[in-house]
Amino acid sequence: MRFTSERRLDEGVLEREFTLGEIPGILWTPASVSAPAPLILLGLPLLGLRKMYPRLAARARHAVADGFAAATIELPGSGDRPRWGAIEQARADMRRALEAGEPVGDEIIDALVLPLVDKAVPEWQAALDALLSLPGIGGPVGYSGGVISIGVRLAVVEPRIVAAGLFAGSFIPRTTLEEARQVTIPLHVLLQWDDEGNDRQAALDLFDAFGSKEKTLQANMGGHTGVPQFAGDAAAQFFTRHLK
Repeated sequence: MRFTSERRLDEGVLEREFTLGEIPGILWTPASVSAPAPLILLGLPLLGLRKMYPRLAARARHAVADGFAAATIELPGSGDRPRWGAIEQARADMRRALEAGEPVGDEIIDALVLPLVDKAVPEWQAALDALLSLPGIGGPVGYSGGVISIGVRLAVVEPRIVAAGLFAGSFIPRTTLEEARQVTIPLHVLLQWDDEGNDRQAALDLFDAFGSKEKTLQANMGGHTGVPQFAGDAAAQFFTRHLK
């Protein structure tokens, strides 16, 4: 891990950009620490780190105010990373289906999501190795955000992640539904009921499939970007319960 920039934000947050091989990322930590902080990994959609920065930074500031460190990395094929032809084609196929008012079939969903999960999850684990080696950061670790299939896979294969807050709102392969039955960590799932890009029933089916004994579904009226502030507060309380 190589840090490429550093700045202090006005809330007493230290923000550092880094690269891990070819992977860009950002780490937010308290400006001063007396003990190692638990870590929250901030997942993001395929829109890219720069485009999502305002929302990511807001989530990170909230996490740091609650006593956590927070970090994110750019997904494969997104942002400044090299284009990924297969993913670009799958996204184009999905757009065509949606614009034509046609259902998005399993073949398109699998082509878009499964290669991304297979590549992104080991990258998240490598980032976690590097982040936990830094002074001022310790366990336990939580995962927050999307793509939800990445969060599900991480919850299954990464024992250092002890709780996950997942954002419903992306297409779900059938393989992810099967993996969900193996998830046993506490979960807090956020669902926007009127999300224009989300298959609500698929999100409900995924929640039902989770094997966790403690799982909460918070559904709110409104579209994809209409998440109310109190929903974010509830997610923060979830991580405080399980990471402190």
